[in-house]
Amino acid sequence: MTMTTVQVPKHTRDHLAALAEERGMTLGQIVEAIAKEHPTRAQLDERAASARKHAREVIGVDMSDEDFRVDVLGNLRKIAAEKVLALRSGTADPA
Repeated sequence: MTMTTVQVPKHTRDHLAALAEERGMTLGQIVEAIAKEHPTRAQLDERAASARKHAREVIGVDMSDEDFRVDVLGNLRKIAAEKVLALRSGTADPA
């Protein structure tokens, strides 16, 4: 892995060092952990695309891209509830 230097104010470096020490990590590990907790827009878009693909292909839920942007979990619950009601009433294909 290629390493690099990041320049921050001394008080920020001290704060990060204290966090790392409290967690038994190195300064580099704490910076990496913080970076992982704050994904970029591209990473979030990639996760959303993967979730859409999974919902469509594996779960069998056909959601629009807009459904995913607004309230993914709420929309999945609504669609699942509609499927259950349709199955109970015998109006839906169980596949």
